[in-house]
Amino acid sequence: MASTDFSEARQRSVALLRHAATPDGFVASVNAVTNYRRVWTRDGVITGLAALLSGDEPLIRTFRATLTTVFSHQHATGFFPSNVDPQTHAASYGGNCGRVDNVSWAVIGLMQYAAYANGDELPEVYRTNVEKALAVMDAWEFNGKHLLYVPQSGNWADEYVQHGYVLYDQLLRVWALELAGRHYGRTDWSEKAGLIRKTIARNYWNGETDAAQRDAAQLYAPNLVHQLKKAPGDFWLMGFNPAQVYSQFDLVANALALLLGVGTAAQNATLLAYLRRQLSERAFLLPSFDPAIGYGDFLMGELADNYAYEFRNIPHEFHNGGLWPVWNGWLGAALVHHREPEMANLLLRSLREANQQNADGEEWGFYENFHGTTRSPIGVQYCTWSAGGFLIAEAYQRGKRLV
Repeated sequence: MASTDFSEARQRSVALLRHAATPDGFVASVNAVTNYRRVWTRDGVITGLAALLSGDEPLIRTFRATLTTVFSHQHATGFFPSNVDPQTHAASYGGNCGRVDNVSWAVIGLMQYAAYANGDELPEVYRTNVEKALAVMDAWEFNGKHLLYVPQSGNWADEYVQHGYVLYDQLLRVWALELAGRHYGRTDWSEKAGLIRKTIARNYWNGETDAAQRDAAQLYAPNLVHQLKKAPGDFWLMGFNPAQVYSQFDLVANALALLLGVGTAAQNATLLAYLRRQLSERAFLLPSFDPAIGYGDFLMGELADNYAYEFRNIPHEFHNGGLWPVWNGWLGAALVHHREPEMANLLLRSLREANQQNADGEEWGFYENFHGTTRSPIGVQYCTWSAGGFLIAEAYQRGKRLV
């Protein structure tokens, strides 16, 4: 296979999605692992977006079924299930904590489907559901200052440390509001998205020029005046809360910031230079959160007990510095969007290499994640959103785009 020929990887990825298709939507994995043979809001929508970009009509019909399952199990107050069991149709809304990001992913998925299947009645059927979803996120601001407060374990990284004003969740909300505002003609939603964008721009970038011009009146809270002095300055910040600014690089947040056009030309150039260095040094996938939290780090105390069944966040594994194909796929799309073909192609080759690995001696294991230093596969095999991450990046390289 030539280094730039991704046809087999695309075919294998589509085949896995077909295998994971059920009448109720995409399951997270075809393996019979606890909870993975369920329709998950986040995983199902991301896999469905990959299906839209693939143009495969049977897969797109499965995406529609995924949306129907997710929206039909929306809680009365507006949030969405973590997952739904297609056998019993029982919904789980999370363990110790529900998932904030599911709300935005559900709306984004429905709106992307609406843009593809123009005239389908599904968006109108779920108009009230969308209104409830966006309203519950208004309530989660707690103070009316345009940023969601995300509880510990309140998004995809449900065994990690971040909580508070996590950037990833803010960006998803912007995307959901903008798509829904445009589709339903709700200027109030579009205007709200604009206010969140301005709040993000003022509080999540810590470049030297920005720091020099910043004062307490400009920032979300006075705490940030002294907290930002210790924060990095060459990428979008993972988030902050009353006690701290997180210093880790958040891969998916920075990918979304690039895709949604949050940064200025100078900020984008700084971030892309950072990514170029990282990809050059690693020559493989990037960690979802970097650097990994070590055993001597004060955050390890917070991390060590945050698990349901077994501790998986050993340094460089799982959320703690592990390599996730799904989020690297979103970064690949962002690099194409910003006309960085060399980096995008390098990352796409790494995604193909990662998804091709299989510890069982076969090929194409589509593992959930990989060790951050050894690159060995860990986590569950045959994960649909690992295939989806590749399909999203590869489709962008072929000129396909989401709205």
